[in-house]
Amino acid sequence: MQLYSTGNRKVKTDFRTAVKRGLAPDGGLYMPALLPRMPESFWQEMIGDPLNIKARKLFDVLLLDVFSENERNEIVERAFTFEAPIVSLGDKMHVIELFHGPTLAFKDFGARTMAAMLSVFARQEKEKVTIITATSGDTGAAVAQGFHGAAGVEVYIFYPSGQVSPLQEKQFTTMGDNIRALEVDGTFDDCQRLVKSCFADPQIRLNKQLTTANSINIARLLPQMVYYIHAAIELNAKSEGHFTPSGEVEKLVCSVPSGNFGNLTAGLLAFKMGLKISRFIASTNSNHVVPDYLDGGKFQPKPSLRTISNAMDVGNPSNFDRMLDLYDHDHDAMARDITGAWYDDDLTRQTIVQVWDHHRYAMDPHTAVGYLGCKEHMSDDEQGLILATAHPAKFPETMNELLPGIVETPKRLTEIASRKKESVPVPAELDAVRDVLLKN
Repeated sequence: MQLYSTGNRKVKTDFRTAVKRGLAPDGGLYMPALLPRMPESFWQEMIGDPLNIKARKLFDVLLLDVFSENERNEIVERAFTFEAPIVSLGDKMHVIELFHGPTLAFKDFGARTMAAMLSVFARQEKEKVTIITATSGDTGAAVAQGFHGAAGVEVYIFYPSGQVSPLQEKQFTTMGDNIRALEVDGTFDDCQRLVKSCFADPQIRLNKQLTTANSINIARLLPQMVYYIHAAIELNAKSEGHFTPSGEVEKLVCSVPSGNFGNLTAGLLAFKMGLKISRFIASTNSNHVVPDYLDGGKFQPKPSLRTISNAMDVGNPSNFDRMLDLYDHDHDAMARDITGAWYDDDLTRQTIVQVWDHHRYAMDPHTAVGYLGCKEHMSDDEQGLILATAHPAKFPETMNELLPGIVETPKRLTEIASRKKESVPVPAELDAVRDVLLKN
């Protein structure tokens, strides 16, 4: 697989280099130079396959020239150890639960796959890698879990002080060993800026082999394509009795809770490969710069606002560059495939209660935003798929307020809650971060 930079399509490299670098030298994000459009038979043959088999078949296409057959098997076996069940809320609205991994969030798919890929590279090259990544909640937990104890890998997780739920924070500040948490006095956007500044800093690059495990890294997006493929194939087969690419009977619309927009970008990549999805809904909270662009054609980053769906508190989403690239910066073309929607905390709270009352289904705040987008924008000739990105137990303050006594806390979270937090407080300044990185 060859990739190019969104900053300059003439800047190209191979998959291994793109994963290890994270960012292109010009500051752009890596994109596949060729995304094959697969025939109907490719999708038909996956009907009924479990998630890990679908992952293997996708990787056999996209990563054939990167990893050997045994290495592709190893990566899938290490990363795809849990399922993504689909729950129906009535006849036409469905939820795919992406929170059955070790940290109870969708980011387990990408982080575990990337960890497996880097482990293969480290074994081949015997070289130490330093991962720096920013988190607004679930990325930090997934990265910490995925890379904990990995030979030849050290991890620094940047997170905004006081803006991550206590349980989320404990998931990446209590691991120890090769996992270090930097508690930044600032916002998530500050954390993202610091990560990018580290990549541009000559002194850090001279001393560290840097990469990132954010959705900035292309290795995070490929495995996230798998659950779109899984859901679309199974729902289309169920509703039509067979899989056809024409969409004549009933169309599928995907509502994606969106913050940094890596999750939506992964869906768009699968869509560009020919997966039968009619369109997408970019569902956000009060940080709605992308819905504003889709409505008016102007992208205007803003300081992020704090909400109860904190993983979406992003005022300048990195993966929007990839979305623009996929559509050649054509606003009208993007707006035909993606509808923007946003909802404030009050409506999100109301929705959590209403969904429980009507369906006896407990949603976390992010999934509730996705539900709202689907409910408002799904047409009569469509069936809706909502991506449930996190387990509701990860947000005990909100869930106990709205649905007291309803959501049980999984054992893995109760064990983490009693652990001691360990973090390094830093100002939102490159000099301070550089000191921490180079001291270790």
